[in-house]
This record gives sequence, structure tokens and C-alpha cells, in this order.
Amino acid sequence: MSFNHRDEHVDDHMLLVQANLDDMNPEWVSFLMDKLFDAGANDVYVVPIIMKKGRPGIMLNVLIEEERLSAVEEVIFSESTTLGLRYLHASCHRLAREFEHVETKWGTLTVKVGYHAGKLVQFAPEFKECEQVAKQYGVPLKQVYEEVRLQFLQRHK
Repeated sequence: MSFNHRDEHVDDHMLLVQANLDDMNPEWVSFLMDKLFDAGANDVYVVPIIMKKGRPGIMLNVLIEEERLSAVEEVIFSESTTLGLRYLHASCHRLAREFEHVETKWGTLTVKVGYHAGKLVQFAPEFKECEQVAKQYGVPLKQVYEEVRLQFLQRHK
């Protein structure tokens, strides 16, 4: 599915694929998540759950466009221990998004900006850039985030 990120829209043909995992090494989860994103997942998250007989487990949730189902099933069945999947049809309301750049004492950094009905409602510094700056300059990550947010807010007064 292709869309212009600058346009607010609703995707009606999405699936939420779920699997409960109670016999899988939790260390494998980040690898599984990376593979699912590589297969085209829009979002991947896990939730700790208690399964039957009090067993701890993980509920895997994968949001995908319907046409990516086969690729995602292949990853889940080959990289996890599940024996079955649940499919829930979903619609997703996506804000219009843009990327803006702000100047900081560490250089230019990117901010993801969200708009609802044409109004700015959300913004967040790009994590990887902030993480890189924090490591490179030996400053706390939260300090980098605060600086980027401050510069963004000053620009939008």
C-alpha cells in the first residue's frame, strides 16, 4: 500500500496478526521483530501475558497490510515457536506526517511531526539521531531530546 505521508488518512485493509508464545526463549523476540519489519510489517509489539496453568508467555502482535500476510506468516512460523495465528481485521487512522530539521549545538537533527485536520498535534525527535549524538558527545540522551524539542517549539511559537 502506497500513500503520501503528508496526507492524513485511514487504511481500511489492515490485519493484526497475533500469536501467543509460552515456550520460546524471550531473547529471540528482538530478532523476530527485526525480521517482521524486514518482511513489511507496519508495527510489531509484544505484550507479557499469563497463559493457561499460570505459564508466563508473550503475545506477539503484528500490524500489516493484507497483501503482506504470506511473508509475515513465513517469518512467524519459521522464527517463533507458535503453532497457530489469529487474524483481526483493522482500520488504522494515520496522521499526516512530515519531517522537519532543527539546529542544535550538536548540529542539525530531525523531528517527526504529526498533523490532525491540518493542526500540529504531535512531534518527536528521531531516536537514532539523538542516540548517536548522545554517544558521540557523551551527553545524556534525555538532554539531547530536550534540546531538540526546545528548538522545535521555539520555531513554532
